[in-house]
Amino acid sequence: MQKLKAIINMTAAWLRNLKEKTFRRLPFLHKVEGIFRKSGALAGKLYLTRWIGKLDWYIIKKFIGTYIFSIALIISIAIVFDFNENLSKFTQNHAPWRAIVFDYYANFIPYYSNLFSPLFVFIAVIFFTSKLASNSEIISMLAAGVSFNRLLRPYMLSCILISGFTFYLNSFVIPHGTVIRQNFENTYRRNKKNNSAENVQLYVSKNTVAYIQHYDDQYKRGYGFSLTTFENKKIVSQMTAMEIQYDTVSDSKYHWRASNYKIRTLRGLKEHIVSGTEKDTMLLMEPADLVYSKGQQETFTSPELLRYISKQTSRGSGNVVQYEVEFHKRIAMSFSAFILTIIGLSLSARKRKGGMGLYLGIGLGLSFGYIMLQTVSATFAIQANMPAMLAAWIPNFIFAAIAYFVYRHAPN
Repeated sequence: MQKLKAIINMTAAWLRNLKEKTFRRLPFLHKVEGIFRKSGALAGKLYLTRWIGKLDWYIIKKFIGTYIFSIALIISIAIVFDFNENLSKFTQNHAPWRAIVFDYYANFIPYYSNLFSPLFVFIAVIFFTSKLASNSEIISMLAAGVSFNRLLRPYMLSCILISGFTFYLNSFVIPHGTVIRQNFENTYRRNKKNNSAENVQLYVSKNTVAYIQHYDDQYKRGYGFSLTTFENKKIVSQMTAMEIQYDTVSDSKYHWRASNYKIRTLRGLKEHIVSGTEKDTMLLMEPADLVYSKGQQETFTSPELLRYISKQTSRGSGNVVQYEVEFHKRIAMSFSAFILTIIGLSLSARKRKGGMGLYLGIGLGLSFGYIMLQTVSATFAIQANMPAMLAAWIPNFIFAAIAYFVYRHAPN
């Protein structure tokens, strides 16, 4: 008995140690744990058990359980294929196992789980609802006086939980993990990163435009620099420099040092020129404003996206569309759970003699179509200057019409 207690204590201590290491390695787990604690406290304060019946709890547990199981099943398969595909790259670039597990796959799982959350929601609804229908449970509910609208309530409550959790992860948690994952990919997988920019032009103040012919982000240095100030659409001064270097050790931001500079000041028909070897100057731009890397918008939280969009728009930058699309897509994607749930429930609630094969195929085609349309509309908005908000919400509008159609033909 004493040996058994010692083994139990050692196991408990090992699990606590493992939990501490995992939470230290993956900070976003603290936020996830806090969400569950706050959700439980809120549920207790609202006395949810008073107005959610046994039927509701039964369906909610089925829904959430199947949703989590489908995520675990499909993501585990995706991890196996991804690992098999990238094993040679990991070995070639000498990626450590700790980084592979905690930096890459620990952030791979929440990213792709959230990305394909609409598909997982639909799969969960189709599978467990068709099981209820084949067992004649749906028929029993409808025969007992439960209307289809009443049957829809626990599904919508589950969607509220899933949508809220998905939006929070997508807006505040996953971007931090995406930074770690992309750094790992740039180091051990693709082994490259965008460290330069060509012909960068932006406003650094209301009437002042900065231009850099070539910028090297690795050394924080720009070549072919000019700074032009306008008044009433006329040039009043212009500063040019062969090189401009960002001061990374300065206590203040926006500190640059120009080399081999020349300043021309125009006063009517007169021109005053000053030149020198080096000059320190303060410019309201940072290295992060000059270089854009693929997927950079996914590394910003929603508040950071808003601040970045506002700052770049005021500077006249033209690369803000993908950031606007990303911001609106996070909101629109949260409502996809409601739309696809209505479609899935309406298709699978009826008991059919031939089984659910045809309708399951139709539903999966619709869910894949939603994800594809979401990607296509975002790409189209970036390439064709389509309004970002409209591009993000087009899939919801189209599939909301489909959901209404199948809902009208659902069993009563």
